[in-house]
Amino acid sequence: MKRNKYMFAFIILAILTCIFISAVIFLQQKSFGKLPSGERLDRIIQSPNYKDGQFQNLQPTELMTGQKSRWQTLWEFITTDRSNLYPTKAITSIKTDLKKLSADKNLMVWFGHSSYLLQLDNKKILVDPVFDAASPVSFINKAFIGTEIYNADDMPNIDYLIITHDHWDHLDYQTIKALQHKVKKVVCPLGVGEHFEYWGYAKEQLIELDWNEEASFEDKFTIYCLPARHFSGRGLTANQSLWASFLLKTPSLSLFIGGDSGYGIHFEQISTQHPNIDWAILENGQYSNDWKYIHTMPNELAKAAKDLKAKHIITVHHSKYALSNHTWDEPLFNEIKLKQELLDIVTTIIGKPVDLDRN
Repeated sequence: MKRNKYMFAFIILAILTCIFISAVIFLQQKSFGKLPSGERLDRIIQSPNYKDGQFQNLQPTELMTGQKSRWQTLWEFITTDRSNLYPTKAITSIKTDLKKLSADKNLMVWFGHSSYLLQLDNKKILVDPVFDAASPVSFINKAFIGTEIYNADDMPNIDYLIITHDHWDHLDYQTIKALQHKVKKVVCPLGVGEHFEYWGYAKEQLIELDWNEEASFEDKFTIYCLPARHFSGRGLTANQSLWASFLLKTPSLSLFIGGDSGYGIHFEQISTQHPNIDWAILENGQYSNDWKYIHTMPNELAKAAKDLKAKHIITVHHSKYALSNHTWDEPLFNEIKLKQELLDIVTTIIGKPVDLDRN
């Protein structure tokens, strides 16, 4: 009897050891990236936004706001019935030849979720491209049918690749590698450049910015790095790189890239610092009462838009992945409600160019 107990304990220990070793090997995949080190880490430590060993939001931000832990919420999300989160037929999309866009027009082409191409004053800017996998295990975050019509090969040469933060649904290893030969400069929040260097990008290609820093380029083109209310991390360690929004100012217009962000004081602060924003691209989707401070809730979307005082609004972060428990089309109804708030909401479909020169 005692021998059987020892054998049972040995088997359990062996299983746990195998699980541990498998987890360690899994986390060693190159796609997980690398934590900041060396000169980059020294700069991070000096940042006014880095306190108590991690980056902080401008205001207190609890990650999980429901009654369950983060891991319990994640487990239930993965294991419960998710059929109502996916469309029953293919999402409408258009395949545009992005290499033949009219050079004299300011345009946006959305690829679903938070990936899109901007053409501003003949500069090509690609934002948060995810064309391969939005998670370390691709079967968890499968793209909606009809949304996977673009890949890295379809992209033109890119002047500026902008990454808002390092979460998997905004920073895709396979896409970044496939785009490497097309990208002139990468603009990203402080710390995210470590992933790019680890993945083979040259240090000279990288422009890493802290909040309220800016980078000026030729032809009076300026990119401002601004606050957002979110978090970061690709593995088990969180908030070692910064998350951000960005404002692009060109001779023709100014355009705000919201990234992922819960509602907060930063929206009004940004409009005060940068008045007369022409376009604001805001997240609208993947929100939940279980994490209501790190994604903009539907009842706060109009407030964020009004705080920014932008002339035109486009919403993203929807129509490709189910990363929350709302129905797939709820963000589209949110857009209708925004129009009832007398906001100029410009709706689009995947792949259809949006004219950014409208008044």
